[in-house]
Amino acid sequence: MAPLVAAGVTAIALAIVGILYQQLGARLDARRFPPQGRWVHTNGRRLHVVVQGQGAPAVWFESAIAASSLSWSRVQPAIARFTTACSYDRAGLGWSDPPADRLTLNGVVHDLKVAIAEVSPRMPCVLVGHSFGAFVCMAFAAEHPLAVRGLVLVDPPMDWTEMNRHQVYLLRGASQLSKLGGLLARLGVVRACVALLTSGAPAAPRQFIKVFGPATAHTIERLVGEIRKLPPEVYPFVQAAWCRPQCFEAMADYLRVFQESALAAAQLRLPNNVPLVVISAGDQPEDVTAAHERLARSSTRGRHIVAATSGHWVPFDQPELIVDAIQQLARRL
Repeated sequence: MAPLVAAGVTAIALAIVGILYQQLGARLDARRFPPQGRWVHTNGRRLHVVVQGQGAPAVWFESAIAASSLSWSRVQPAIARFTTACSYDRAGLGWSDPPADRLTLNGVVHDLKVAIAEVSPRMPCVLVGHSFGAFVCMAFAAEHPLAVRGLVLVDPPMDWTEMNRHQVYLLRGASQLSKLGGLLARLGVVRACVALLTSGAPAAPRQFIKVFGPATAHTIERLVGEIRKLPPEVYPFVQAAWCRPQCFEAMADYLRVFQESALAAAQLRLPNNVPLVVISAGDQPEDVTAAHERLARSSTRGRHIVAATSGHWVPFDQPELIVDAIQQLARRL
């Protein structure tokens, strides 16, 4: 009995130490990595919006499922050289406040509408969405066809619009892991792993994530590899964001909304005359690339591009391809 009591006391002590470590680290992060943009208020919450450049049209960026405005760091500055470029953090991600109510696709679209109305009112708008962000752009364009003058959809996950059991299972598993990540972040475990990784001691974090299975470990290591493609000055901001429990909790919410969004995308009817560019990653299977081509053909002014040397994260691998597509749309407008 005594060993069990001792183990329990030790576990409680470690949890308290971890919580204090996390809270102190979060306070330090708040001072070292303040928001880079401005606030837009909606329903008593704050959305963090980064605005660069000036002129029309206003180009709005929608990030991948758990990504933030930082994920456009290799694209947005180039767009800002010739027009207004706006990226933002969806509710619960980056510096934005968590959603007040249960997160839904309608709520996400509403937040984007509020941000556009406050930052770039009466200005023609081009939406650029990567992955899940493409679904958000499509939903917005279908709901507000007169507000959108162009669409650039970067590797949209069209292969998820008719989900099979395996895909549903993967989403549920990812959601559960995200909730677990939120708990580990509150206990300081995520912050400790990040500190070890950045200090040049990756062995311990790698051994830890292997506990969750080879598939999860591979996914996490692949995501870390993708993040390293961002400008080096952005790394500390990304690391600080992922040490916050709210980011993991938000990711769990967005994984649930992803299923809703994918099913909605299969039923959406985009305006058939809106200029539309669909960019496929070069490593996509033929059926996915074909689905992207069909999506591009749904517009009389559609165009399909294959990013031949890119994986899914085209904004990191071939940002110049996205910049060129946006620039051509802006010239037409």
